[in-house]
Parts: sequence; C-alpha cells; structure tokens
Amino acid sequence: MATKNKNLLNYDKNTIPSAKNFRFGIVVSEWNETITEGMYSAAQTALLDCGALSENIIRWNVPGSFELVYGAKKMIETQNVDAIIVIGCVIKGETMHFEFVCEGVTQGIKDLNVKFDVPVIFCLLTDNTEQQSLDRSGGIHGNKGTEAAIAALKMAYLRVHATLNYQFQDQ
Repeated sequence: MATKNKNLLNYDKNTIPSAKNFRFGIVVSEWNETITEGMYSAAQTALLDCGALSENIIRWNVPGSFELVYGAKKMIETQNVDAIIVIGCVIKGETMHFEFVCEGVTQGIKDLNVKFDVPVIFCLLTDNTEQQSLDRSGGIHGNKGTEAAIAALKMAYLRVHATLNYQFQDQ
C-alpha cells in the first residue's frame, strides 16, 4: 500500500520470481490519463526489469475505471495471459458517483478473481484529490503501478506453481 513511509519503487528482485516465462495483460483507463499513464509506465518498467519480454505484455485501453472489469473479463476470455493488472483512477467529487464507481470496480475485480483462474490485480487509485493520485502515480509516495506489477508477477507464479509448500525461491 502506498504510504508516506514506503516508496513503492523499491523492490528486491532476489525475492521474487523471474517474469521471463509469463504473459501479462494490462487494462488501462483513459480517464485521468496523466495518472493512469504514470502507473502503466511504472508497471511496464517493473515487469521488464524483472525479465518480462515486451511482446508478452499486452495493453488494452478502456474509457473509464468502471469499464476495467469488462476489459479484464474479455482479456481473460481471449488472451493467454498469466495475470492481468487493471489500472484506473477515481477522484472524489461532489456527488455519490465516486462511491458507486469504486464499489462497482472493487466488487467486479473480486468477482473475476473468484470466477476465473487468472489473477486480476487491483491498481485503482481512489483518492480525495488529484494531488493524492499524483503522489501515488510517480510522486512522493512512489508508484502504485510498480506495486501492481510485482503483485502480478507473484500471482502469476502462484497460479503456475501452486503447492502447499509454495515459496518464491523455488523457481
């Protein structure tokens, strides 16, 4: 989680599996594009840094955060990916729209994780201000995209190598 005490740009490649043999999907919301592009860039960079091949990272854009769920569902159904990251940003306004979108996306991603055998990683910023989102998409709190990429890598590994004695070091 992005906090003032933890910079998400820091991860130890010695403690996570290699991404070399995995395919990743990334579904990106076009709404709040400056913020979502920052998170996408960080996620892509982290996956490549951990050994993913650029041709094994598939990107799809959707209009807004609410559409992330459908985009991820279609990607699960049509692409051979080991994990999907959904990237979006919802900034609180003066109406209940914020709560409805955040709840819908959260429940939708949970439902995909329960229904399908492809982990869908939640990379949705739900902040009160644009500055809070900027701080978590490459600003003072690091980048949620990096965190999501590492989570996707770990979950892709778990999906393929799930055992009772699962450990990342058993690559």
